[in-house]
Order: sequence, then C-alpha cells, then structure tokens
Amino acid sequence: MPDDDARPRGSYAKGVARRQEILDRAIEVFAQRGGSRTSLRAIAQEVGVTHAALTHYFGSLDELLVAVYREAAARGDEAAARGDETDERDATPAESMRRAAAENREIPGMVELYSTLVASALGAAHPAAHAYVTERFSALRTGLTAEVTELQASGRIRDDVDPKLAAALIIAASDGLQTQWLLDPSVDHEAALALLDRLLAPPS
Repeated sequence: MPDDDARPRGSYAKGVARRQEILDRAIEVFAQRGGSRTSLRAIAQEVGVTHAALTHYFGSLDELLVAVYREAAARGDEAAARGDETDERDATPAESMRRAAAENREIPGMVELYSTLVASALGAAHPAAHAYVTERFSALRTGLTAEVTELQASGRIRDDVDPKLAAALIIAASDGLQTQWLLDPSVDHEAALALLDRLLAPPS
C-alpha cells in the first residue's frame, strides 16, 4: 500500500523546485529590464511561463517583485560573506554602503527594481511592497545602529551623534544617492558616501 504522506511531500518538493526555477529566470529578466511596472501577464511571457503559473506561485505583481529582490539580495549577501570578512568588519557603515553601490552599478536593473518597490511601498494599494520595504529599513537601521555604536566605542565615529539618527542618515544618503545616480550616472555615489564618512569621523 503506498504511503499517503509520500505523495504530498513529493508534490510539495516539485512545487518548491518549480517556483525556484521561475524565480531564477525572473531574476535574470529583472536584472536586464529593471523594475518598470507591467502586468503579470507580460512578465510571464518574458520569463517563459504561463500567466496561470506565475499567479499560482506569486499571487500578485508586488509579491513577485518582492520575491525577486529578496532572492537577489540574499545572493548578494552570500557572495559578500564569501569575500574578505576582515575588511568588512573594519569598514564603516558608509564604506559598506559604498561597496554595495559599486556592486549595484553592475546590475542597474536590480537598482531600478528596488526603487520601484520603495515607490510602491508608499501606496496603500501595495501591501506586499509596503511590508517588505518597511521590514528592510527597520532591519538596516537596527544593524547600522549597532555598527555605529561599536565604531564610536573604538573612536572611529564621533561620539556626539545619536547612533540611531546616524544609521537613518546613512540609509537616506545611500538610497537618495542611488536614485540620483539612476537619473544621472555622473553623480558620484561613492565619493558622496566617503564625504559622509569624513563628516562622521572624530575631529583630528
């Protein structure tokens, strides 16, 4: 007699694998095309699947955009973790943002997708984007606040600034400069963040 539990497990595993295949292809598409809003039906055609399949696995356009960016960001984090961790630990928050900016310029489509998600998050009609972007900003602020506090203790960041406000400022500077760069590639994102580092450094 067949094991009734085996079929659901096998079906679930196939579903997870199929979703990942679609997501992998969607990441390639968005890396090339950016995040300009189109319909799920149009994106399904670009990805090479049916509209029904895309709707089944992702539900809505916002959910697809969030899944694509979340997966791409996770891959970027994994790649960074395989790099020189000592250099990363020694970096100031603005230096880390500057490195990320340099990497982002290699895949401008994902930068555009991120900007699309942030813009969507401001509207009540896009709950998936709102939840993801709000969660991301909160996690970034928490992590950067801890980094700033540690760097203040080691004397690398001036001790008369509030760590939480400094964290929010670094994120605002990085995201704002990224948007300016999308509109005008002559904007020197990295140099501006280097200036922010100097402004946060203790007086010599």
